[in-house]
Amino acid sequence: MKIISKLLITLFILLSAVSYSQTQQPMNASDIQLALKKLNTVGSVLYIAAHPDDENTRLISFLARERCYRTGYLSVTRGDGGQNLIGKEQGESLGLIRTNELLQARNVDGGEQFFTRANDFGYSKNPEETFRIWNKEITLSDVVWVIRNFKPDVIICRFPTTGEGGHGHHTASAILAEEAFDAAADKTKFPEQLKYVQPWKTKRLFWNTFNFGGTNTTSDDQMKLDVGIYNPLLGKGYGEIASESRSMHKSQGFGSARSRGSQIEYFKQLKGEKADQDIFKDIATSWSRYTETADLTSLINKAISKFNPADPGSILTDLNVINKKLNDIKSIDPEILNWKKKKSEELLKIIIACSGAWMEAYSENYSYVTGDTIKVSAVFISRLYEGVTLKSIYFAGKENYKTTVTNKSDTIVFRTVIPDSLNNTNPYWLNSDHSEGLYTVNNQLLVGKPLNDDPLFVKYEVNIADNIYTVYRPVTYKYTDPVKGELYRKLEILPKITINFSEKNYIINNGKKKRVAFTLKANAANVTGKILLTSAMNWKIELPVKEFTLKNKNDEQIFYADVTPFNVDNDYIYLKPIAVVNNKEYQFSMKRIDHDHIPPHFILGTARSKVISLNISTVKKKIGYIPGAGDDVAECLRQLNYDVTEITDDMLASADLSSFQTIVTGVRAYNTDERLQTYYSKLMEYINQGGTLLVQYNTNNRIGPLVAKIGPYPFTISRDRVTDEKAAVTITQPSHQLVSAPNTITDDDFKDWIQERGIYFATERDSNYQTVINMNDPEEKPLDGSIIIADYGKGHFIYTGLSFFRELPAGVPGAYRLFANLIEY
Repeated sequence: MKIISKLLITLFILLSAVSYSQTQQPMNASDIQLALKKLNTVGSVLYIAAHPDDENTRLISFLARERCYRTGYLSVTRGDGGQNLIGKEQGESLGLIRTNELLQARNVDGGEQFFTRANDFGYSKNPEETFRIWNKEITLSDVVWVIRNFKPDVIICRFPTTGEGGHGHHTASAILAEEAFDAAADKTKFPEQLKYVQPWKTKRLFWNTFNFGGTNTTSDDQMKLDVGIYNPLLGKGYGEIASESRSMHKSQGFGSARSRGSQIEYFKQLKGEKADQDIFKDIATSWSRYTETADLTSLINKAISKFNPADPGSILTDLNVINKKLNDIKSIDPEILNWKKKKSEELLKIIIACSGAWMEAYSENYSYVTGDTIKVSAVFISRLYEGVTLKSIYFAGKENYKTTVTNKSDTIVFRTVIPDSLNNTNPYWLNSDHSEGLYTVNNQLLVGKPLNDDPLFVKYEVNIADNIYTVYRPVTYKYTDPVKGELYRKLEILPKITINFSEKNYIINNGKKKRVAFTLKANAANVTGKILLTSAMNWKIELPVKEFTLKNKNDEQIFYADVTPFNVDNDYIYLKPIAVVNNKEYQFSMKRIDHDHIPPHFILGTARSKVISLNISTVKKKIGYIPGAGDDVAECLRQLNYDVTEITDDMLASADLSSFQTIVTGVRAYNTDERLQTYYSKLMEYINQGGTLLVQYNTNNRIGPLVAKIGPYPFTISRDRVTDEKAAVTITQPSHQLVSAPNTITDDDFKDWIQERGIYFATERDSNYQTVINMNDPEEKPLDGSIIIADYGKGHFIYTGLSFFRELPAGVPGAYRLFANLIEY
């Protein structure tokens, strides 16, 4: 057992620096031809910008698939601070979604994906604020690290350093690219990295100028490149491929139309050897670039000329010769060794594709805990040629093989115990607490990687035309969905117990006792233990049941605790239950993320819930909620003991709305539900008859154009926002009911807000609208459009751009008190 575990761990460590796809990607004849062309190309380009969606997918697809350069996109952040059009996920969860959307986009356009440790903390108006929060030096070191690993000939920025990109993150990404261009070549900069990499001097740095959002930074004297070429092997032009890639950014609503025909990209050179006409001028991109590898070009060209789509195996002997030539390279030049490693990986995929062999390894379940026995079925089939056979196969230190019969599948079954040293498969950047601007990643070799590597692999040794090749396949879970067909999902290593609260926050009003609920889930069979539940504050916590026995995997047990606050003032505690099993403590929560366009994922965090003692008054009871793009506001309102009903389209069409004292619309409701325009008159009549309509923020831009009327009188939704969550707020009408009843709003109610004050404020307002507060970011004029109110008939209309959709789920006491006032108005 110990020997097997050690071998399994060793295999895991050896593979940890290599990124593998979830399953092998089948290659058709066109894919093989393009891969052969790429095998003969050694140029590389790194594109740098700030967020998922900032990349130029049209240019990336052209460089990767037409020019066949190794092309990467370095997104400084994972997009954690944006809005979400497909669900309720925010923050870390949204960052994980957008990470996977980027990987799906790269699968389409042929690029590779990288990140820094910087956290997208939300909109920033200038790079000074951005660098203050990110920690410029650490973020710069990460950009340098990616450059030294990737070794690009050319770096391209999406944004300039001079601010035309608008967002402070955008400008900061360009500043980082310029500084990293020099720092990566300087051995005195970040010398701790030189244990793993060498300094790298990139030839040129360009800014890919743009004309969008009302800003045109292109000019006729700039370098131009027509990327609107049609690729007959793909049956598509690069405008079409770019559209498919960009449309993977579904959480941002970036579905785009396919474009065809000539499309010009513009470039302004910022640093490096001067170039005109082409970004790769005088940079050799064939194997003749190095004297040691010059004859590889003719060998690869020979394979290309002989390739027959109907008989791909006819070039296997030629590919073996190329493989031997690559293996025989003895250079110690890091640049040559980098290409040797990369092209050997590419060549192996081509060889496997041409051989017709298929290899995969799958388990009986998708989730395991350490100590579980895992059964792995390793499949091999040689579908075309007798000269392709399985020599041996290894898993967890065990070797096996079977006689290969052409076009008959062999399945070899292995069993082993998951070793205790194998880590939970949590996203690596979320394993530790982090600051507002920077994730904590202490392992240098993980920096830059998009995701964790798969935890377990099977090793195949395959004889292909008298050459032995070693192929690794990750252990996955394969299953058949009745609707979607055959599917794969990544293997998960989980803790034995996870704990999840029913609510992220619990509100206790006026010092009353509150019952809270949390659920234990067993990720293994026969889990027995006890629960510890304490608090650092002097609150009364009663937990009647403290022991649990969960017989089967996935069994659950609900626990209830009664919590009484120490006082009735605006105060809070965090409840943090601990499950003790065999003297080992477990305090993990699990949040699953499941959307059709990306693989399933989860996040392990610390199990906790915020219990807030509020001194808050409410009068109304029955609230209607019209969902928007997705938020948790309705659930938060139920914590204030409001009776909240979700209003469907059918109810808007036929129901009597007068039973609702206030109707609230979810974020971006008017952007995502075109039928709200149809019900405009009915909603206005609801107000006229005495109801209150409270509208949360909507957008009005090229991504989320607003065509619907919202209020009873005209107003415009602007791009105005206050991004400093600590910005001073001035109550301009202290006696106004909105800020005085039923709760008196003071400066204290604007403490502890997160990420921002608000976004998409109202402007160009009809004179019937009133305002009650103003606020501004440092050195900017006050903005009064965060809340606007109008009386209409017997009722009232309110629009607010304040970020309640962030503040209420975060348990900000003052946000609850203010939102209650909006509802009660």
